[in-house]
Amino acid sequence: MSAGFTKRLGRELHELNTHPAVGIHVFQADEYRIWLIDIQVMDNNPIYAGKTFRLQFRFSNQYPIEAPEVQFVASRDRPIPIHPHIYSNGHICLDVLGTGWSPIQTVSSVSMSIQSMLAGNDRNERPRDDARYVATAPISPKQTRFVYHDDNV
Repeated sequence: MSAGFTKRLGRELHELNTHPAVGIHVFQADEYRIWLIDIQVMDNNPIYAGKTFRLQFRFSNQYPIEAPEVQFVASRDRPIPIHPHIYSNGHICLDVLGTGWSPIQTVSSVSMSIQSMLAGNDRNERPRDDARYVATAPISPKQTRFVYHDDNV
């Protein structure tokens, strides 16, 4: 592991633990490879009211030059949110996780982008191609070449 990689993630983890954004909480970050972040939508969106969702961040040694792998993971009390850009396997179609990535992004800023994406949603539905995508999707969402064409949700 490169020193820059661990130093950057150490700073980000410290910031998340000492000054978390509202509705964003570090559930687990035992190492510099996989973090679990819980998020809540902090407005009156009836689709997500009272629910908490869990994001999994996987980091390569190339972080922050390379985007982390980010997806929702389900647990007993943490469902994968229903949203037109979130597949039922937890993969997220969001440009900041792919072609829109910049090294200035952080775990916190990505989490807030996803939180905002959920807050702005008014359609309680999965992507139109959910069944097909999930049946053929790679394990890593980073191996999918998403087409970003609908920024209305």
